[in-house]
Amino acid sequence: MNHRKVVTGLFVGATLMVSAGVYSRSFHQQRGAQPGVVKPEMSDTITATVYADNWFAMYINGKLVAVDPIDFLPHNVVKVDILPEYPMTIAIVAKDNADPKTGYEYGNRVGDAGIVVKFSDGTVSNASWKVRRISSGPPVKTVPFPTGWELPTFDDSKWESATVYSTQRVNPKKPYYDYDFMGASFVWTTDLDTDNTILLRTKVEKPGWNKRWNTKPDLDISGAQVKS
Repeated sequence: MNHRKVVTGLFVGATLMVSAGVYSRSFHQQRGAQPGVVKPEMSDTITATVYADNWFAMYINGKLVAVDPIDFLPHNVVKVDILPEYPMTIAIVAKDNADPKTGYEYGNRVGDAGIVVKFSDGTVSNASWKVRRISSGPPVKTVPFPTGWELPTFDDSKWESATVYSTQRVNPKKPYYDYDFMGASFVWTTDLDTDNTILLRTKVEKPGWNKRWNTKPDLDISGAQVKS
């Protein structure tokens, strides 16, 4: 037996094992918790539950957080987890089904609309929310979306207060009753029948709230917008 080869082999093997151990510790240090970094947990999140007749997209503090995946039928409920930061501006575009050229649905009918929103932090849709009509009909009348309408800095002080409608008036379908909307009201503009596209806004204050985590995303999702 060549003792020099054995010794050399043992030395190389030991060196590789030590190197692997150092690499493994370094890799896990990079992947693991960093000193001073506090990450958000699911316990920091809240849920938002929305039923819309027929469609909506929702922004929180200017970021798109939810889009109704079904634009028409069947009626559905959207429930999403949200990592809140207060004060929290909720901005929603809601659309009833309507032909953009005529304002009718199903060819010659005037449809009705409505949206109800409930957050697990106690925030609910009600008459304190602000609303603005964008499109109505028949006859069809449309105005442009205000620039920055979804941003916290937008001034909605001249918008109307939302109009509350009863469940009987909106006549929601079964999915609505499968979820807890207790305390939340159906809202829209003053015209539930012919206002087909609307904007809704509200600002949620939470005095004394402090963000528990100190991380922030590196990725940029500012380009995620809903075509208006």
